[in-house]
Amino acid sequence: MDYRNLGRTGLKISPLCLGTMNFGWNTSESESFALMDKALEMGINFFDTANVYGWKTGEGLTEQIIGRWLAQGGGRRDRIVLATKVYNKMGEGPNDMRLSAYHIRRACEGSLRRLKTEVIDLYQMHHIDRSTPWEEIWQAMEQLVREGKVLYIGSSNFAGWHIAHAQSEAQKRRFMGLVSEQSLYNLATRAIELEVIPACREYGMALIPWSPMEGGLLSGALEKAKEGRRSQERTMDLIEKHRSQLEKYEPLCKAIGEKPADVALAWLLHNPVVTSPIIGPRTMGQLTESARALDLKLSEEVLKKLDEIWPGPGGEAPEAYAW
Repeated sequence: MDYRNLGRTGLKISPLCLGTMNFGWNTSESESFALMDKALEMGINFFDTANVYGWKTGEGLTEQIIGRWLAQGGGRRDRIVLATKVYNKMGEGPNDMRLSAYHIRRACEGSLRRLKTEVIDLYQMHHIDRSTPWEEIWQAMEQLVREGKVLYIGSSNFAGWHIAHAQSEAQKRRFMGLVSEQSLYNLATRAIELEVIPACREYGMALIPWSPMEGGLLSGALEKAKEGRRSQERTMDLIEKHRSQLEKYEPLCKAIGEKPADVALAWLLHNPVVTSPIIGPRTMGQLTESARALDLKLSEEVLKKLDEIWPGPGGEAPEAYAW
């Protein structure tokens, strides 16, 4: 496993991140335990979750499952880099969400309790909070770091200028600030190439793409639909929206002898700013098959064809739309 630094930190993480959003929702607890054990066996040491996963307000069901897995011992906690998130609604009160200092502290304590751990390795803001000043956010995060409850801070779903603003305010406080950004990024959704990717590169931040398969679109959706294996309404709508592209993409993958899902992951990994795409397996097969992307090197010719099929915004801003 070719471990990579988490941005400008000295922390080493695997080039694939185990996403746990399905745990307790589409994947049972016993299956989730087996997936986490297998991920460790494969060398995947970076696990990502969020306090809201499990989708029952305030329960943090996915964090609870991970906590019970960690409680089994066997060195599990010491072998993983554990990331979770704060922002979303965790109760019915007016202060049970967003990024006030009040909520950050309460949310962190709740995550630590559910995860059955003393420290969160990477604590990520799940979304920008436009109503809370950075002075308050950074003061709350600094306190958690001082207390040893959090090691590193990351963001998720931030715009490029949010990253720049956050880092500027952190630098004023002589605080390390953000070390990672978790963004929606894949062949079909490339808007972050305009400003988020340049910001991550400038500030030495790890880029952690979520939904690398665009909800299954890039994992052979067209072929699976023909076989009757893709029937969800959202997936079918995506297929129809991108049918002309899929009719070029899937034959290209077949021509080079690779599965569409592996090509999609390998395309992300060829970008030097991308650190660790999040894979969210529901089954053991989905987890083990993802390893192929780590060894798959796409030729310049294939990369060019992928850009033709799935064009991005044209590069980085402002050159993408101006001189």
